[in-house]
Amino acid sequence: MRPRHIAHLHLLADSLGEEGYAQVLEVLSGLTPHVQAFPPDAVQLDLTSALRYFDRGPYDIVQMARLRIAALYGVRTSAGLARNPMLAAMAAAASPPGRTTRVPGDQEAVDAWLGPMPVVTLPGVGRATAATLGMYGLYTIGQVAGVPAATLQRILGAAPARLLAERVRGNDPRPVTPQAPAAHLTADLALDRDCLDPLHHRRAVIGLVEDLGHRLRTGDRVTGRLTLTLRYADRSATTRTRTLPEPTAHSPLLAASALDVLASLGLQRARVRGYCLTADSLLATTDATRQLSLDAADARARAAEAAADRARRRFGPGAVSPAILAGRTGPGGSGGSGGPSGSGDPGGLLRR
Repeated sequence: MRPRHIAHLHLLADSLGEEGYAQVLEVLSGLTPHVQAFPPDAVQLDLTSALRYFDRGPYDIVQMARLRIAALYGVRTSAGLARNPMLAAMAAAASPPGRTTRVPGDQEAVDAWLGPMPVVTLPGVGRATAATLGMYGLYTIGQVAGVPAATLQRILGAAPARLLAERVRGNDPRPVTPQAPAAHLTADLALDRDCLDPLHHRRAVIGLVEDLGHRLRTGDRVTGRLTLTLRYADRSATTRTRTLPEPTAHSPLLAASALDVLASLGLQRARVRGYCLTADSLLATTDATRQLSLDAADARARAAEAAADRARRRFGPGAVSPAILAGRTGPGGSGGSGGPSGSGDPGGLLRR
């Protein structure tokens, strides 16, 4: 069996937030598809399949992951690298901030590393179990590892003893399991003050479309339906849903539908305080069908979009944005959509 290389990262940030944590997961998913979230401040990666792709050793890939997180979001990490999830998590817990602790894969090295640790540091060993073992003079992992299996069963019982006997030897067969895809994706923008300008509304919606489109493409998914919700100064809200002609993650097509929904609301002088755009009816890209197009402009637009996505993965979400979103900030927005700089066809507005 091919040896596994598991990394466990602790995110050392006081206020990363749900959105920041999701962005970190997205960056790490660019290194390996096997990413398991442990919110709010930890994540585990199976690097085994990434070694050949990057032609790097597991330690180098961990350092690459840490460097990307620090460069894009200013988040420092401590990391552990080992042959299974349990050892990687323990190594990360033992790592000082900004450092990576690597546990060698051979059994002798694992025994030497685990041996001096208190038995309570093993996952699943609580204070009650540690106290029971302590009554027999068993305080460290190495001491427990030296106890015959029959003796350990008399102390703890058959099932707990078998599990503990595996863990004190550093064995953990569990896989790194990516989370199930979300049933929907949502992007929203809250304003600090009322907005009455229709062009600001348009600009805000296009910003939300860009966010959703990028996240859909990164996750290899498409959406078949968009829902736009606008919140007003009097705390009321309006919601409209639009089924798309075909499932897509292409931002110009999403923008066309979202802006049609916006226009159908007939806002006129409505005092808008927030926008929310939700994509549901999600499908894997491989499960969706797309009408073939002979339009060369469509092919160029999709190629430009793919290039922009690569730039975002490398340099961060704000590396590339539509021309309409460049330069100016919005009317008190707390999510990044700002004043308009143009109008017209959404495909034209979304030029890179």
